[in-house]
Amino acid sequence: MPQSEPPHPQQPNSGDRHRPADRRRQHSGDSERVEGSADAALPLTPSEDRRWATLSHFGGLMGCVPSLIIYLVFRDRGPFTAQESKEALNFTLPLTVVMLVCYVLALIPAIGWIFGLAAVFLWVVMTISGLVAGIECNKGRPYRYRMNLRLIH
Repeated sequence: MPQSEPPHPQQPNSGDRHRPADRRRQHSGDSERVEGSADAALPLTPSEDRRWATLSHFGGLMGCVPSLIIYLVFRDRGPFTAQESKEALNFTLPLTVVMLVCYVLALIPAIGWIFGLAAVFLWVVMTISGLVAGIECNKGRPYRYRMNLRLIH
């Protein structure tokens, strides 16, 4: 069997791909410096901006949590995402709170079924409104809910 030659010093060794920190080190005299990541996240591309804005509206299916997470994570990275996730959060937050109260009140005997129906109705309204808003947002058009409390400015 022929022996394999050691890798050329200029060529990366196959084991180097498993050690990304080794490639980031820069030698300057006797001290080593390792570069880290940037302080601020990169801005979103227009397609990513539209995608996250759309997902914030589609998240109405699960209440206010998805739009809250998208707003907190991406508000500084894309203007369309910031605007639309804030709109979705302002719409879903009060409805989610009222829905949870209705679910708790649904445990009351004799009249609980009324609150259970109200909670289901609110969920259907929030879901359909979020789907309509997400479709409009995916087309690149900003969406405004007809009845919306502007709690977050």
